[in-house]
Amino acid sequence: MRLCSIASGSSGNCIYVGSEAAHLLVDVGISGRKTEAGLKELDLSGNDIDGILITHEHADHIQGLGVIARKYGIPVYATAGTIAAMRNCSGLGNVDQGLFHEVREDQKFIIKDLTINPMRISHDAAQPVGYRIAYGSRRVAVCTDLGVYNDYTVECLKGMDALLLEANHDVNMLQVGPYPYYLKQRILGERGHLSNENTGRLLCRILHDGLKSILLGHLSKENNLPELAYESVRMEINMGDTPYKAGDFDIRVARRSEVTPAVLV
Repeated sequence: MRLCSIASGSSGNCIYVGSEAAHLLVDVGISGRKTEAGLKELDLSGNDIDGILITHEHADHIQGLGVIARKYGIPVYATAGTIAAMRNCSGLGNVDQGLFHEVREDQKFIIKDLTINPMRISHDAAQPVGYRIAYGSRRVAVCTDLGVYNDYTVECLKGMDALLLEANHDVNMLQVGPYPYYLKQRILGERGHLSNENTGRLLCRILHDGLKSILLGHLSKENNLPELAYESVRMEINMGDTPYKAGDFDIRVARRSEVTPAVLV
């Protein structure tokens, strides 16, 4: 199975997960043209995509969805709340309603040889989810846009071979930055985004011998830096209550607007 970030950041997100037989996108928050260019780098085209999994309806996750879904007739999977919210998004354009397929948290569904299991997340959207995707005994997860994590989150993310996890902001950069007060409070709140430090603390609870690769994604352009996210997460792991050290794992930062080298599991 292959996990690859085509783009990941506060300005747009599009993640590829696939096997030899099945090819999925998690979100299409970049333009159709950029999505197609990213797929081309993976030796794929829109015609190869078997489904698009949508985490929630914010623009940085569905900006290019309408174009790609219409052009290639790709089924779109999302929760009922997210589908309803997307239907009210004027920027999505007209999408054949027959392409939408409702999914539910913690109820598995299958696309070819991949098993997908949505998980609840805490974010200020209609009905947001993360996705766990399995191919046989191999499992990956894409989990971004969560203001807080809890025991449920930890249990959902245990046992993964690879995952893309949000490391959205540095708290100090956010607090002294140019954002208005209400927006800072939203990002810092329980339905906002995970800070670098909280991402590291979450990782401390899910690290295990079989975890092959960690991609840090959805970094804020204004309130984070790739190097800062990387070092902050590593520090939390090295100082955390865990028998592991950051050097035990392949930890990388997903690129904002370029394809990040794929993770193979």
